[in-house]
Amino acid sequence: MFTSLSKKLVLAASLSLAAMTAVEAATLKLSHVRPQGTAIDMDATKFAEAVKAATDGKLKVKLYPANALGDYTVVQERVGLGAVDMAVQPIASSVDKRFQIVSLPYMAQDWADAQKKFGPGSVMRNTVSDLYKQQGIKVLGAWPVYFGGVALNKDVEGAADSGVSKSAKVRVPPIKVFQLLADNLGYIGSPLPFSEAFTAVQTGVVDGVIGSGAEGYYASFRDVTKYYVPINTHFEVWYLMINEERFNDLKANQQQALSQAALDFENSRWATAETDQAANEQRLVDAGATIVKVTPEQLAATAAKVKQNVWPEIINDIGKEWADQILDAALAE
Repeated sequence: MFTSLSKKLVLAASLSLAAMTAVEAATLKLSHVRPQGTAIDMDATKFAEAVKAATDGKLKVKLYPANALGDYTVVQERVGLGAVDMAVQPIASSVDKRFQIVSLPYMAQDWADAQKKFGPGSVMRNTVSDLYKQQGIKVLGAWPVYFGGVALNKDVEGAADSGVSKSAKVRVPPIKVFQLLADNLGYIGSPLPFSEAFTAVQTGVVDGVIGSGAEGYYASFRDVTKYYVPINTHFEVWYLMINEERFNDLKANQQQALSQAALDFENSRWATAETDQAANEQRLVDAGATIVKVTPEQLAATAAKVKQNVWPEIINDIGKEWADQILDAALAE
């Protein structure tokens, strides 16, 4: 039989072991911008499951979908400060305007070109990683989303022709590159926060939206989207990020598990993103929208016009010497 002292020693050892296990185990909060059940939510869930499996449950990732931890601009700051562990979301360039180089319209021509320019090891990826690092954030991977387009709540003459000046007013993100893009597409750009965009279209304050693609318009604007113009306004990439100090505090095997799961998360998305974009365009059609035909000639003319008129302004705005070095290297890949 155990003596009283033996029981106390066993109890103390058990409590000590439990405390050590609690210290070893960790849960990372991961924020993303879409509702549960969407493509990014399902991929993030697989990522979390992979991390848990690779660490025997010692490291877990808890998802917070639909901006539950705050708007993506706020979350980016919180990841940098360590208040939020992780996120996969669009870049917020409000902290550092140099991030706009990633959103330059018509940087990529097609999906193969996009993967070359934005995939792992590319100049753009390294640039993004460097800029995030300056905010205390480590980039683990990326999630390519779509080529962007224009969502309209009415039929607009010359919707796909950048040479036609249109009276239609469209909401754009409050970022200079999108304001200039709208103007060069022939629309009247109206900068508005995302939170106000749906109501603005619904009430007729604006006639449509620029800044997203079929996936985003279906998720957030399908009830007010009557026409969709797939004119490849920009290539959208979301980055999977973690607070750098939080990452460095993890054990080596946990860091490896996160890095490998992030690589698988990204590679899987590159393999399905183009098909997913087509599926979301069809979802818009099923919801009642008409896809406006964009000819190769219209696309080429728009890209040329935007590169001539928009790129120089943005490059000067973010620092010509720095930007030229990045773009020369990226376009040479």
